[in-house]
Amino acid sequence: MTTPETGTQRDPRRWWALSALVASMIVIGFDMTILNVALPTMATQIGADTGDLQWIVDGYTVVFAAAMLPAGLLGDRFGRRKMLIGGLLVFLAGSLIGTLVGSPGPVIAARAVMGLGAAFVMPLALSVLPSLFGPEERSKAIGAVTAASALGLPLGPIIGGALLDHFWWGSIFLINIPMVAIGIAACMFLLPETSDPAAPRVDAASTLLTVGGLGALVFGIIEAPHDGWTDPLVLLMLFSAVALLTGLVLRERRMTRPMLDLELLRHRGFLWSSVSATLVTFILTGLLFLVPQYLQVVLGNDAFGTGIRLLPLMGGLLVASRISAPVTGRFGPRPVITAGLLMLTAAAVLGSRTTVGDGYGATALWLAVTGFAFGFAMIPAMDSALGALPSERAGSGSGLLMTLRQTGGAIGVAILGSVIAGSYSDRLDTTGLPAAAADAASGSVGAAHAVAEALGSPALAASANAAYVHGMDLALIACGVASLLAAALVAVFLPNPRGAAEPAGTADVAAQAVDARQ
Repeated sequence: MTTPETGTQRDPRRWWALSALVASMIVIGFDMTILNVALPTMATQIGADTGDLQWIVDGYTVVFAAAMLPAGLLGDRFGRRKMLIGGLLVFLAGSLIGTLVGSPGPVIAARAVMGLGAAFVMPLALSVLPSLFGPEERSKAIGAVTAASALGLPLGPIIGGALLDHFWWGSIFLINIPMVAIGIAACMFLLPETSDPAAPRVDAASTLLTVGGLGALVFGIIEAPHDGWTDPLVLLMLFSAVALLTGLVLRERRMTRPMLDLELLRHRGFLWSSVSATLVTFILTGLLFLVPQYLQVVLGNDAFGTGIRLLPLMGGLLVASRISAPVTGRFGPRPVITAGLLMLTAAAVLGSRTTVGDGYGATALWLAVTGFAFGFAMIPAMDSALGALPSERAGSGSGLLMTLRQTGGAIGVAILGSVIAGSYSDRLDTTGLPAAAADAASGSVGAAHAVAEALGSPALAASANAAYVHGMDLALIACGVASLLAAALVAVFLPNPRGAAEPAGTADVAAQAVDARQ
């Protein structure tokens, strides 16, 4: 019997191994959305303002993005199954911390620990696929892993909403424990070990430059609406981010075996597939930050009802995950990804027309289109990018791809959250309110509703709703512009291999991958 270590994709255990990866990805997908539906509750129960909420989300994604490259390399060198199980254990530790704390700062710290654990799960789950599956099976495997993450997405809001309706907010962390246990057991018993001892070593300086650069960038974007774009600290963070990330690129280009494999970006297939996947993640992650607060606070649904009302988004994603692979096989990735991005643009335009008086029907429509567009663009983009990776660089290459995606997600929350925070605070009418009440109401739409209820001021609640919806509309316009730009870039620059045809820019990389698997 052959094994993944021999370089062949015909290991008979590969479908059982895929089930272990599916279990791990469900854990990550589950946790991504269970938190979003809890954000309005956390705003009132632990006194988190919009900036705190952004950091509760981005504390996870910044660490996630920064740690994925070293995580992928550690898995390559010391065993992907071993490191994947270790990542799940770290994720479990962060979840336990989250159940024990009660203020924004410690919650952000718990989320950062969970992000570190997730950084091992996501790239290592993907890096195993090129070793287990050949080109004819890889799309199905990627579709299964993507669908697993998607399956966790609707479960998160529904189960999270039910928990929040009956228990304290920390129960959203507690529920991770059995999910992680299932993932660990599946990996231990079903996933074969694969490794590449010749993989580049983890460079501590490059890791620090990555963490510092991304952290400074996100900090500057999040704090700018509150302190102003010309605030000295904001400017210092933004300039520091540019300097640190530039230093990272220069350092990696000088290294013989770099941790950040920039050579992969020379191949058009990998580069433009990664760009499209990153921009789609930017949009979706930002929307999952904004929409639950609209559904729960503005439309007045409880947490469970909010989760149910996110199902059109998840349903569209699941449908697209089933049909994108055969469509891509017939027409190639370029027209499919471009069509998905154009659909995402159309969904953003529909969503940007939302007004305070609109009901849920129009929202359900554009959420469904958004989910379908996300799946239709993301799966062929991921497959196209991973197909350009030599198998011996699977960990570092998939780590780079996922780092770009999660960086896009972190920046999406930071930018779109900042757009809505700035618009909300500018439009909120706090005339006649005591200074303390006005300051609290300006923190978030959830806090404004709490103040309005305490003061018996329906006018304040109405003003908060109008201000939030206006900010959400502006954020959706930004999403539409980003998606349209991505569609244009993909249509012009992305190669379009079909069948045995290879794009000129990636033929040498694909040949290396085929040779490595034989």
